[in-house]
Amino acid sequence: MSTDEPQPTDSASASASATASPRAAETPRSPAEAPRSLAEALRSRDDDALAALLRARPDLLTPVPTDLTQLATRAGTRASVVRALDRLDRFAQQVAETLAVAQDPASYDEVRALIAGDEGDAVVEEALARALATLHEQALVWGPDDRLRLVRTARELLAPAPQHPSPTGLGPTVAEATAGMSPTRIQDIVTAAGLPSTHDPVSAVESLRALFTDRARMSALLDEAPAESVEVLSRLVWGPPYGQVTADPARHLRWLLDRGLLLPTAPGTVVLPREAALHLRAGRAHRTPEPTPPPVVAAREHRPQVVDTTAAGQAYTALATVEELLKDWDEGGPAVLRAGGLSVRDLKRTAVALDLPEPLAAFWVELAYAAGLVASDGEADERYAATPAYDEWQELPAPERWAALATVWLTATRTAGLIGGRDGKDRTLSALGPHLDRSAAPEVRRRVLALAATLPEGSSPDPESLLARLRWERPSPASRELRSSLAQWTLNEAELLGVTGRGALSTHGRALLDAADDDATSPAERGVAATRAAQLLAPLLPEPLDHVLLQADLTAVAPGPLERPLADALAVLADVESKGGATVYRFTPGSVRRALDSGQSASDLHTFLTAHSRTPVPQPLAYLIDDVARRHGHLRIGAASAYVRCDDEAVLNEILADRRSQGLRLRRLAPTVLAAQADPGTLLDGLRGMGFAPAAESAEGDVLITRAHARRTPPRSAPEPVPDGPPLPDGTLVGAAVRAIRAGDLASTAPRKEAPQAADGRLPRTTAAETLATMQAAVLTGEAVWIGYVNAEGSASQRVIAPVRVEGGFVTAYDHTADEVRTYPLHRITGVAELADD
Repeated sequence: MSTDEPQPTDSASASASATASPRAAETPRSPAEAPRSLAEALRSRDDDALAALLRARPDLLTPVPTDLTQLATRAGTRASVVRALDRLDRFAQQVAETLAVAQDPASYDEVRALIAGDEGDAVVEEALARALATLHEQALVWGPDDRLRLVRTARELLAPAPQHPSPTGLGPTVAEATAGMSPTRIQDIVTAAGLPSTHDPVSAVESLRALFTDRARMSALLDEAPAESVEVLSRLVWGPPYGQVTADPARHLRWLLDRGLLLPTAPGTVVLPREAALHLRAGRAHRTPEPTPPPVVAAREHRPQVVDTTAAGQAYTALATVEELLKDWDEGGPAVLRAGGLSVRDLKRTAVALDLPEPLAAFWVELAYAAGLVASDGEADERYAATPAYDEWQELPAPERWAALATVWLTATRTAGLIGGRDGKDRTLSALGPHLDRSAAPEVRRRVLALAATLPEGSSPDPESLLARLRWERPSPASRELRSSLAQWTLNEAELLGVTGRGALSTHGRALLDAADDDATSPAERGVAATRAAQLLAPLLPEPLDHVLLQADLTAVAPGPLERPLADALAVLADVESKGGATVYRFTPGSVRRALDSGQSASDLHTFLTAHSRTPVPQPLAYLIDDVARRHGHLRIGAASAYVRCDDEAVLNEILADRRSQGLRLRRLAPTVLAAQADPGTLLDGLRGMGFAPAAESAEGDVLITRAHARRTPPRSAPEPVPDGPPLPDGTLVGAAVRAIRAGDLASTAPRKEAPQAADGRLPRTTAAETLATMQAAVLTGEAVWIGYVNAEGSASQRVIAPVRVEGGFVTAYDHTADEVRTYPLHRITGVAELADD
């Protein structure tokens, strides 16, 4: 342990002493004293309020601010304010927009009048208190009710200006619009409006403002206006407030210009002053305040049992589709494009193999990729293939496999709905390619399902009402279109996955959503929710069957899902003809030969079918197996270049006489051997095309057994979701951050008595004797002191400490800045000063 560094002290005595030593308290504030800055307003908050701010705006937490002044500065930066405003609901945004056009500071009553208008509205007034509380919590508004202030950056973003009119549609005030106007012109306007002339432009502008804000006098003035003038005002009143005029305006426009109801802002451009517009609006800053969210209504009602059964059927289909996709890519999937992703041709081929439209095939491909079941193999000829995680996933029970897919879907940021669209550089977005991540996707999916969960069980939400609710909750134009698209894709994808059935949230879907309602949910909580969802789904899924029904038309019917060994064996012996509630397999000479090529004999196939069929093996099927087996391997093909041998000379004569064999360029070497100039694979396929059943053999003359070899990538991690900004902090991190900010603020703002300063004024300077004496006195009195400290790296800092013990050239003290007991070498303390009395 270095003797030059302050060290945390673990002893029970030191901890007990530190507990007994009170922290330096904040200076109490008079109830009537209003904060002069956002930093002062934050300083007056308790720890719970600071924690709520850091949770609502997690971008303020990275890195942890050193004190409340830095926290306030960071809360006022443009990027942070834009992010906070974008995450407000519609009414909170309307209140912020109202504060931007109100006086600064504004009283609560002024804001209420601008929101509710002259007539008032009880619902609006009730919601106003909640909206202001939200703005206060997020440090977008500060100050008491009689001096409410919108942070400067938010006011600059929301206040009206020629470059960006206010969202309220209001223009500049009379004072702002007349700022560059000549005093003579202002006096002319005052006179034309029927007001007494004044001696200076400031009082003239104030007189005009008072007229526009006086309801009775303003109404009397407008009663004198020509009808055309009133029509012009009605077109400008709700914004945009700017209009165009010619050098010689019409009579009704001249009437408005003469009385200041239209004020010039640039050559040919006029504006309706804010005060006049508010009179015409009956005092309202917004045409339609939206204090309450639009309700999500039910489109249809279903019995919950029907919803759960339908959703379970979709869940089973989802598992079968993913398995079929990976089986199609089992021996190596499509090639990876140079820019990443699947080509359009490969996506079409996959869609045909799955018997699905291309957008649905793209969704399943992306879901398998997000779950880590498929990835690129990383070879020189890079291709997509299943990962080792796919084999582990297959071993899970069906409900758990579904829960794993559904959980990944909820949290994934990759968005399949974008496939086929164009990116910012007008490039086509391909499946499995880059640029498909949308960080808002998980939040929108959770919110859509959460809103669906508010309806009675069995009720499917009306899509239009759901979209209207989402637009109210996040009305920012920058994200409105994307969020609407994400919501519509969520409804479709939830139905495909079996999270919903007939549009209504299923019971297992509700369980899955319970621990996925925000980004702060831990993986353990998500695991518990997934397990619960799997348990609820399990009774609804059909049990795997160990039998099929053989029919005389060379087909087998699987009346439900088959056990995996049976399904794998049957997939080799027969071809799938149709799918649905029951799967139909067809036996053909080619499929039987495929089974024989894999090393099975005719007796093995008869035994297999007898053991797994609930019906007797039909005679046509038994004849088919025996006939193919009798001819299988009668011809042998090996590698010379290639050769054919057969004990029956007549068969070889038949081959040579067939015109279809001319392309193989066969010639007889011996009565039982033909040589070919084609390779063994081409020769094998050619003879099979002629109706023969040849078998390949090794150099030793043994029959080669051909089995499909599953191709797997090296171990791959599933793609990580792209977060939407900094992650939500957990309670432990927020608590530690609040303590650190408080401690740093205490060190930087604690009042201090006069102490000798260094020449640069940065740290207190006292002699070694003065430092030791002050420390010893602080131990006796239990008071905190302010020190300047330089660590071993030469970094200087200021700290507030409460000394506990001084001995051996070290001082043990409770460090308010670090929030722990530490030991400091006295020779590294540059100086000490007592804290001033309150």
